Amino acid sequence: MNDLHDTDGDPGTGGGTDGGPGRLILLTTSHRVAPGQLSWPAWRTLQEADRVLCPDPEHPQLPFLREAGVTVELAAPTGRELAEAASGGRTVVYLPAGGGEGDRAVTDELARLGGSGLVAMPDLELLPGSYDLPGARLLDLVQVMDRIRAECPWSSLRTHEDLATYGIEEMYELVEAIEEGDREAVREELGDVLLQVVFHAAIAEGDPDEPFGIDDVAAGLVAKLVHRHPHIFGDEVAETPEQVQANWIRLKGVEKSRESVTDGVPLASPALALAAKLAGRARGAGLPLPVTPPAPLYDDEAALGDHLLAEAAAAQSAGIDPEAALRHAARRYRAAIREAEAGGSVREEPGGAREEPEA
Repeated sequence: MNDLHDTDGDPGTGGGTDGGPGRLILLTTSHRVAPGQLSWPAWRTLQEADRVLCPDPEHPQLPFLREAGVTVELAAPTGRELAEAASGGRTVVYLPAGGGEGDRAVTDELARLGGSGLVAMPDLELLPGSYDLPGARLLDLVQVMDRIRAECPWSSLRTHEDLATYGIEEMYELVEAIEEGDREAVREELGDVLLQVVFHAAIAEGDPDEPFGIDDVAAGLVAKLVHRHPHIFGDEVAETPEQVQANWIRLKGVEKSRESVTDGVPLASPALALAAKLAGRARGAGLPLPVTPPAPLYDDEAALGDHLLAEAAAAQSAGIDPEAALRHAARRYRAAIREAEAGGSVREEPGGAREEPEA
């Protein structure tokens, strides 16, 4: 370790030994930004500093600093030693290990010294040499998922088919959080849905025949969004939501080269959602809609199915989400059951049937 008190007395461009408290600059960098990609204020400060100290011989910035002619002293100073190194009006730059906000012990000691009033402290500055852009944490997510996929005995064996059910469950949990207005739960469930995306991408990357990764997924999505928003990224004009939707449907049809309006409607959707989607597609294309039978026949599965299909179409036409309507009704029914359980009785709704107990 270098002797922090051993200086040659050269004041340098940072102020030298002319007196004064000096400057102590904590230079932070992001591991998500390529080493060497520093801001201009950071480069200028490094070049003008009297001393640049770093406790980490493996710090990713060191090769680039040396290439730029910046002398870096490898030392692991305490907070007091850093303050003393800046005495005499010197400018000292400290690069914490790993590029983050530094050794907590060092920063805590500097805070205690500054608050004590017993030590002449240098001017303390925090200078971000590089910083995260929005979405930078997604890089962390990809790295963590890649490691889990490689090292976890359970995750390393999962297939797309294994995860399919989890994806459906996570989406329903997200819907539930949204409907309940629980903001914290919405954030958490969005993370769980995002996990499904990166997990499937990690699995796909290892496919021996047709591999693709998360970057391919993101690139495809970006291209799709840009292409389907020509009123933003192109010259087309769309001033109303209806015009935007019409453009989206038209461009999607061109992309997919679909032969039927039913193409692209996932048959694995919940039944009422599927019916409403099909009815919406048919209505938009001017095709026949389901006909409501004169009365539902509950002893005939086909008749009941036709009735539900027509009801879903009618709800979609009225701007009502039939899946949500049924889900809300089920929740009301659940609340009624719990109320009855708490009171020891079952209140039968008009026109309703009493549930038989499960075996």
